[in-house]
Parts: sequence; C-alpha cells; structure tokens
Amino acid sequence: MPHFIVDCSQSILAYHDEDTINEQIHHTANASGLFAEHEIKARVNPYKNYLVGNKRDEFIHVFTHIMQGRTTLQKAELSKAIVTKLTQLFPHIDNIAMNVSDFEKATYCNKSQL
Repeated sequence: MPHFIVDCSQSILAYHDEDTINEQIHHTANASGLFAEHEIKARVNPYKNYLVGNKRDEFIHVFTHIMQGRTTLQKAELSKAIVTKLTQLFPHIDNIAMNVSDFEKATYCNKSQL
C-alpha cells in the first residue's frame, strides 16, 4: 500500500519506458512523506486500443489507492505532484490526470493478516 496504477496509451513508451515511469512515480510518492518507501507499489498498464474524446490522443491516467486517513488536502497535493512529474516527463501529452481512492481499513485484508 499505496498502489499507483498508470493506465496509458502504449505509444508513450517510445518516450520513456515502464521502468522509468514506475521509478518516477515511486520517487514522487516517497517524496510526499505520506508513505513508507517499502510499501509504495507502482505499475504501468499500456493500452494499444483506446479512445480519448472519440480520438486516438495519447493519455496517462494514474489510479491511486491508499489506506484511509489522509486529508483531502494531502491527497490533492499528492495528485498535483504526480501530475506535475508526468507533465515534465511527457510535456507533449495533453491528457494527464490522477485520482486518489481510499481503502477502508475495516474491510482491507492481505496475506500477512491471515
């Protein structure tokens, strides 16, 4: 926890590879001070077939899932930091966004809790 899932057009990988994107997401998330570094998870899902506004415009959208407990301001600042970093990496892409969803602690379970 947290999970940073990057959905994107496959074509953006011509500019930066998945490892670079994951590393930059990880570094930016860690710099936020909201998470333990060893808990940050990042992954990229490139899509070959997609539409954005009924066109094949390149896109990046980060779906972020974190444990509840952060303020709205903290989540907004995290989104802004990640989108800023991606905009620096991909200045030619107009469609870059991120949202943050909270895991409910009461219903979350992982293997170490069994």
